[in-house]
Amino acid sequence: MKAVGKKVLGEGLGETEGARRATGDFPSAAPLAPVNAEATPETEVVAKAQRRRFTAEYKRQIVREADRCTTTGAIGALLRREGLYSSYLTMWRAARDRGELEGLAPKPRGPKVVAPDARDKKIAEQEREIGKWRKRAERAEALVEVQKKVAALLGTPLDNEQS
Repeated sequence: MKAVGKKVLGEGLGETEGARRATGDFPSAAPLAPVNAEATPETEVVAKAQRRRFTAEYKRQIVREADRCTTTGAIGALLRREGLYSSYLTMWRAARDRGELEGLAPKPRGPKVVAPDARDKKIAEQEREIGKWRKRAERAEALVEVQKKVAALLGTPLDNEQS
């Protein structure tokens, strides 16, 4: 046998030290066995990829573990072990600092519901009442105008004109 670098090549097999032949065959090697379709596992392709979702508890756990890492490369090893990106850790630390990781419930989607203020309710009620009284005053003024016109047509003096 002949040693090339760290590889040991068998002289009797007729292998070359470089690349394979274009056909992919080795010169004097035994032919490859046919692939058994039953032995190979079938790969399944998912129709649509699912986005990973992490619970608040998991995020807190990873951030705590990352904070305990003191040696060089320990955080990288943690991220590789968990299959996470470093940007996740950055976002989760910022969320922890803002206090967002304290609650376990997911955030409700959509516009935030604002509780009605008692003062706003009272103002709206007063505006309705003012509108009602304003209409009533306008009707009374119109009625007085009609009475003045009728009195002028009939020639009867009004009580306030006699005084």
